[in-house]
Amino acid sequence: MANMILFHSVLGLRDNERHLAERLRAAGHAVTLPDLYRGAVTDDLDEGFAIKARIGWDAICLEARDALDPMPGDTVLAGISMGAGVVAEVWASRPLAAGVLLFHGLATVPGNTRPGLPVQLHVADTDPFFPDADVRAWQESAETARADVQVYRYPDSGHYFSDPALPDYNETSAAQLWSRSLAFLM
Repeated sequence: MANMILFHSVLGLRDNERHLAERLRAAGHAVTLPDLYRGAVTDDLDEGFAIKARIGWDAICLEARDALDPMPGDTVLAGISMGAGVVAEVWASRPLAAGVLLFHGLATVPGNTRPGLPVQLHVADTDPFFPDADVRAWQESAETARADVQVYRYPDSGHYFSDPALPDYNETSAAQLWSRSLAFLM
């Protein structure tokens, strides 16, 4: 069983994240799901960025740190899209993390990454936010830090391909992502 914190996307803490947390709990994991937007949610990307701007990145990261603070040092850090950016903000302060799980987004790999740290990345092949060159550069930086990195690219999928409420949803890719993620946490 893993202790895990899951940071939501720029769309806020929605049913998709709650469903994922319940699925992980059913598999025996303890999941903390902080609301970094204090209740604000949307299904519209532009509105999500407006909410993020209104709250402010510093306040979002402070909320994330406060949620993570009481958790064990070996807590798995996970983030969905913008949540991967939040992981980047807290990762360096968690050198004993049991793993890092990134959905639909990249997180800067800190210099104090523990050699052998399991890190798993899931992104669409044609993600407009994370082009192939960026993903390859990220993988190289994770490997240089000597993390045990796995990168999964999903063809014919949009940015939020794992969220059934959004137009990018791809059932086959989503099933692969969840299967690989559950295996990662075992």
